[in-house]
Amino acid sequence: MASIEKLTEEWRLEQTRLKKKLSIEDTNFWSNVPVSKEYEKKISENKMKAAKLELVAGVDISFFKGTNRAVASLVVMNFPSLKVVYEAYSAVEMKYPYIAGYLAFREVPGLVALFKELKAKKPELWPQVTLVDGNGILHHCGFGLASHLGVLLGIRTVGVAKNLLCIDGLSREWLNKEWKQALDNGSRELEIVGKSGNSWGVALAPVPKGSKPIFVSPGHQISIEMSKAIVKACAHHRIPEPVRQADLRSRKLISKMKKDSEGKEN
Repeated sequence: MASIEKLTEEWRLEQTRLKKKLSIEDTNFWSNVPVSKEYEKKISENKMKAAKLELVAGVDISFFKGTNRAVASLVVMNFPSLKVVYEAYSAVEMKYPYIAGYLAFREVPGLVALFKELKAKKPELWPQVTLVDGNGILHHCGFGLASHLGVLLGIRTVGVAKNLLCIDGLSREWLNKEWKQALDNGSRELEIVGKSGNSWGVALAPVPKGSKPIFVSPGHQISIEMSKAIVKACAHHRIPEPVRQADLRSRKLISKMKKDSEGKEN
């Protein structure tokens, strides 16, 4: 394996190359996904084309504790019923170490393989939007796992993170203060704006029960506003259902694989 320094430089150059293809603009809007009145005005002004959202996916990678072994999962759901119509899993072993800012190079190969399998087996179930357990543009280089996956495959992706990645002057102290103020003002969402003035996404509590936010950012081929709207439309719990089901099902499979392995040893 190449040295960490050499690997980091190779990844930096590749990330820079891929990022040039990144888009966080909407080419159309989903007529069956509720959006804000401000966004409705933008739709009208830009004469955006309407489409109907019918298939949405979620991807996740769950690890065997304390190892480099993991299960990558892809779940496709009908929208708006959110019923699972396709699921696939792949046992993967991470070939590379974790390097901050370059998580995608470690995790994306297993996810790409699942999409290739979907295209070969059930192309009619190809998702129109994929929610990714990870960040989109809310990232040190503005190009997280969701963005990387989206650009590689040329698909529309949204990043959904459970914790705030503290970049551009953002901090947990900032979040605690601003989120409390948002809740006190009757809002369940907060635009994530860094010291640079850049908007990185939105902190969001998508369902009435519970006030702990998730952190939504565009991955590729989608805006912050539409990313937020789709996550809200897919949420029955704090985590939107496509990502939640991908996570639950991959963890269930890991548990089964561990039990099977222990049974063989005995």
